[in-house]
Amino acid sequence: MSKEMQGRKESEKGDITLLGNNNTVYKSDYNPDVLETFPNKHPDRDYFVKFNCPEFTSLCPITGQPDFATIYISYIPSEKMVESKSLKLYLFSFRNHGDFHEDCVNIIMNDLIKLMDPKYIEVLGKFLPRGGISIDPYCNYGKPGTKWEQVAWDRLVNHDMYPEKVDNR
Repeated sequence: MSKEMQGRKESEKGDITLLGNNNTVYKSDYNPDVLETFPNKHPDRDYFVKFNCPEFTSLCPITGQPDFATIYISYIPSEKMVESKSLKLYLFSFRNHGDFHEDCVNIIMNDLIKLMDPKYIEVLGKFLPRGGISIDPYCNYGKPGTKWEQVAWDRLVNHDMYPEKVDNR
């Protein structure tokens, strides 16, 4: 057991096995099984958890050429939270995965919904230009039957109302 996990109650550990593990295996093809969770200690409070992955890579499914992006993940946890090292390994597993940009962000969001059942989640991919054009897909989800369902819709329809200045990335 890692030093980080020693002294914690069993209920606080979740299914974490990667954190502090010095024998990490970096899978280079899509692998959602690497994702791990731990219990949210504040499930009655709504708060955002944000991850930025500036070194995301995947492959074009047609040409096999690499696509580079920053992936932004923001979510409001319910009972479970994603463990960051497992998320890093999961995102790394897209390295040899061939899918379009839009598919990648939706796959990431769907896998995280299945893993955690969050109140709200959004995933944005800011892909570097290839062939003179960049693609920035955005998707989100609010748990049906909750206030977060409406928040997801509102954020989606207002997502790019004020796009950022693009300075050749």
